[in-house]
Amino acid sequence: MCSEILSVSKEGKVKAVIFDLGGTIIESVEPAEVFHKVLEAHGVHVSIEKIRAAHRKNQAEHDADELAEQGMKYWDKWNERLLGKIGVNENREMLARRINEQWFDYACLQVYPDAAETLGKLKLRKVKLGIVTNALEQEIQKIFEKLGLKNVFDVAVGCDACKKAKPSKEIFCYALAKLHVQPENTIFVGDSVKYDYEGAQKVGMKPVLISRNGDPHDRVETIRNLSEILKYVDR
Repeated sequence: MCSEILSVSKEGKVKAVIFDLGGTIIESVEPAEVFHKVLEAHGVHVSIEKIRAAHRKNQAEHDADELAEQGMKYWDKWNERLLGKIGVNENREMLARRINEQWFDYACLQVYPDAAETLGKLKLRKVKLGIVTNALEQEIQKIFEKLGLKNVFDVAVGCDACKKAKPSKEIFCYALAKLHVQPENTIFVGDSVKYDYEGAQKVGMKPVLISRNGDPHDRVETIRNLSEILKYVDR
């Protein structure tokens, strides 16, 4: 639990809703497609299938806590490893940096329609809004600027804020403390059972999984549209 949170709880009343970011509030093209587009822009031609295979291998080695500690340097190393896996050796270090710098130019970011509508309705209900994501704070700011989200959330916490990533309890507790709310008065919504649902559940928040395609999940409370969050708030 989060002992550092000082506000007094009112059992059952929802005071805050905290969201994951990617796959929950915003959508983008798959990472392999972004890599493919940036490399093409720099005259490097590799099939997207080859990039996808390399990305899967990188993902298997991904360490979110290491990302939280290293910040953007982590992504430089990640990109270099991926480039090595697809056989790009010339200018590898420069290309790794360019992929970072130009990522959001090619990611085709957009806010899910149900997210925009639901956030507006939650604001009318005077519910505090937060973001907890394993993205870096620098990345969050770029995304918010690009999508006009800068003044929407009361707090936005990246994994480097407290040097801990989801599903570690520290990052959830950090956000709760910033919002001055108790976990039992907070809903957490995300698209990952491991990182979002189970992570939030461990600190006592009400977890809800967003599964827009309707995939079934055992013993997990699931919604298909973010507007369904309103029924929890209005109880």
